[in-house]
Amino acid sequence: MWRSRGRNYEAELQRCRPEGAPVEFGDYHPLKPIMVTDTKTRRGARKGSTSSSSSSSSSVPPDPLSSMLDGTDPLSMFAAASASETPTMSHSDLGRKKKEQDEDAVGPDFEPWSSKRGEILARFTTTEKLSINLFMGSDRGSSAVSEKVRTRLEELDDLEEGSQRELLNLSQQDYANRIEELNQSLKEAWASDQKVKALKIVIQCSKLLSDTSVIQFYPSKFVLITDILDTFGRLVYDRIWTMYIYILSLPQPRHLQEAQYFSVTSSETCLNWFFKIASIRELLPRFGIRETLPRLTAMIRGIGDPLVAAYARAYLCRVGMEVAPQLKDSLNCNFFDLLGTFRQISGESVQNQLVLQRVETPEYLTLYSPAISWILQCIAYRAPEILLTEMMERCKKLGNNALLLNSVMRAFSSEFVAARATDFIGMIKDCDEAGFPKHLLFGSLGRSLACSDPPESERLTILNEAWKVITKVRNPQDYINCAEIWVEFTCRHFTKREVNTILADIIKHMTPDRAFEDAYPQLQSVIRKILNYFHDFSVLFSMERFLSFLDMFQKDSVRVEVCRSIMEVFIKHQVELTRDPVILNAMLHICKTMHDSVNALTLEDEKRSLALLIIGFIRMVSFGRDFEQQLSFCVEARATFCNLEPVLVQLIHTVNHHTFITIPSLSSIFSRLSLYLLSGQVALANQCLSQADAFLKAAVSILPEVPRSISVEGKLRSSESFLLDFINNFLATVLVVPDHPEHGVLYLVRGLLNMVQDYTWEDNSDAKVRVYISALPLLAAMCQETYLYSIPKVDSNETLYGGDPKFLSEINKLCETLIGQILDHLKALSRDESTKRQGAVAFSLFGILLAHGDLRNNKLSQLAVNLWNLSHKHGHCETRISVRTLEYMKHQAQQPNMVHLSDTVQRLTLQSRT
Repeated sequence: MWRSRGRNYEAELQRCRPEGAPVEFGDYHPLKPIMVTDTKTRRGARKGSTSSSSSSSSSVPPDPLSSMLDGTDPLSMFAAASASETPTMSHSDLGRKKKEQDEDAVGPDFEPWSSKRGEILARFTTTEKLSINLFMGSDRGSSAVSEKVRTRLEELDDLEEGSQRELLNLSQQDYANRIEELNQSLKEAWASDQKVKALKIVIQCSKLLSDTSVIQFYPSKFVLITDILDTFGRLVYDRIWTMYIYILSLPQPRHLQEAQYFSVTSSETCLNWFFKIASIRELLPRFGIRETLPRLTAMIRGIGDPLVAAYARAYLCRVGMEVAPQLKDSLNCNFFDLLGTFRQISGESVQNQLVLQRVETPEYLTLYSPAISWILQCIAYRAPEILLTEMMERCKKLGNNALLLNSVMRAFSSEFVAARATDFIGMIKDCDEAGFPKHLLFGSLGRSLACSDPPESERLTILNEAWKVITKVRNPQDYINCAEIWVEFTCRHFTKREVNTILADIIKHMTPDRAFEDAYPQLQSVIRKILNYFHDFSVLFSMERFLSFLDMFQKDSVRVEVCRSIMEVFIKHQVELTRDPVILNAMLHICKTMHDSVNALTLEDEKRSLALLIIGFIRMVSFGRDFEQQLSFCVEARATFCNLEPVLVQLIHTVNHHTFITIPSLSSIFSRLSLYLLSGQVALANQCLSQADAFLKAAVSILPEVPRSISVEGKLRSSESFLLDFINNFLATVLVVPDHPEHGVLYLVRGLLNMVQDYTWEDNSDAKVRVYISALPLLAAMCQETYLYSIPKVDSNETLYGGDPKFLSEINKLCETLIGQILDHLKALSRDESTKRQGAVAFSLFGILLAHGDLRNNKLSQLAVNLWNLSHKHGHCETRISVRTLEYMKHQAQQPNMVHLSDTVQRLTLQSRT
């Protein structure tokens, strides 16, 4: 019954190609912009004129996107709508806008205080017990004062008069929690209109700033207390600002009537706050709450403790940068006053306090660092170079103040410091080692030089002077902290020789007593900086000390992380294929380190990530036409990376040598199937017919091992779709595989179909029949005189059999057997009342008969009509697809050798789903 339709693939291809139409220069082109001419009637047209009011002409079709939008752009509509609306702002919006404008005055390049807050709290800690003493008692004076002032004093004293809260033996966390509670109490008192109570909370908290009983904790205490001052300042400011905004938001007549009243009210409120603040007797609370910069700058001179005074100046500079960043004179005055207080540090009062609290002078000096750095940052922000130079000269005159010098190098711009690096080195040399370690000063200098370049003639001198000091540091942690900073300067400006010397010195300092175990973050930073500047791996691995440096990473997780970072840089920057033995040996060592870290507990994502890095390396290795070397490398890699299956798959892709040994070792059945098929295709392309046969037979032989369900991304899924894809690819390959002379006609196709017949498919599945339907186009293609595709220098069955009748008869018999199996399945579906599946299978088989069967055969034509009717019998077939199929058949019937289709089309009818 079966007979394949003769095909002329070349003629069919020519018919499918669209006809080319020549396009002249002036004709429409889809990329050519649409030109529209719009002509409007003039207002002064004479009476009786017949000109149209508007006309639009275009020589091109309209834009389909514009026509869908009716000529309107939705984005333009929204913009126009928002522009037409009258902008209205609430009081809070106006206030927020005002604050945003104030913040923009300093610009985004200014590092805010909030970024330093967390660092200070984490750095300045203590294990000693802390206390909070909040005294709300009465302290009425007997001096003669005016009635107004007396009233305000009484208001301050009456609230919780005589109450005193003293919290002792608080840990650092408890202290922070109590301060936060006070901050919340302040907000609640303000919200409940208890303004005086809120003021008293601020006063008592401000008094805590004068307490230096646990001096190591003072910077953190300053941060916590000033949060409360900031909250109070915002509340007062918002209240006065809201009153002012209310006037501006009134309509014009009412604005004129009530402006005077609210202006007086807001002025009275503002003045009232100043009077309340003036009534505060203590200096620190009065300073912390007022907002007049010049007077406050002078008030700080009355604070006796130099540490408290330094932080008071830092807070004043901070507030000044928020409200009046243009007032540089106040900032400068604060800094010069600060310089004058440094002599107090060596005074008897401060030294006695340090002895009492058992604090060394170097540790005490570091407490000043955040305050001084902040003051200098505020001054240096967009400051002219003349001012910075003047401040640098003042620091020189002060002499031997390493703390101040360290803050200057951190706060001033890196360009300014780098241009005067030699001068700064001279100032560092003049500093006393006992007061502030010189390696910290060189660390600050190194940070600036890592960002900006010093003069080229001074670079080697700078490195030598710095390293003379760094290499003498005995404490390994202090040493590596400083050395890690200068590695970037060395990589930035010098060659592998200098970098190798630095690495050797680091190994020398960090190896004794296994000091490197406490410095893994710094050592990792060294590796990252080297990789940022050295992308030529032949140069990198030629450094004698680089691999020795890697050996210091003894902790498995850290060592693997370092190897990953090296591999990522290699894959990113290694553009050309390599065969350099230095690179190959070093990279194999690094990849082996990553591979050996894989164990039974390693997550699948981690395995996949490591495998991708190793695969990236393998792809960059090429020995050109030296196949022996390429094979030797792949054999070594296979032995080295045997635990990572994706790497083995890549090696099989790279070279087919020993694939019969490697593929069976893979655990994934679909990886084995696809690799057997791929290896067979490669062998076929290289005219290795016996190897191709062996690979394809091996693929067929393991089909029964395919499980019914597989795990995909952690979820169980049916394997049928994957198996059908593989079988379709296999069938497409078999077309060009010549039959083995000892195994008979179509032995690979028959072997595959036998395996499909014996495979245990899922219940209620049409997969087996789908395979039979997919095999019919292959068998029809084998009947053609010229195959659809072929492999150069490989004689397919078209050449071996040459259209032999016996060969064609074998194909026809096999096709009839398959069709019989499909029809039996359709009958079984009708008994099971699976009409939807029956219709889908019937229509699929109809499509195969139409495309590949010779419908001039009456039996085959009648079978096609029956299948069409069956597929439409229950209305499950898509009407749209059916209509297109009929149109295609009518179009094909116009071909000279396809006239018989017109009779078939007339016998096919469409049925509605109802």
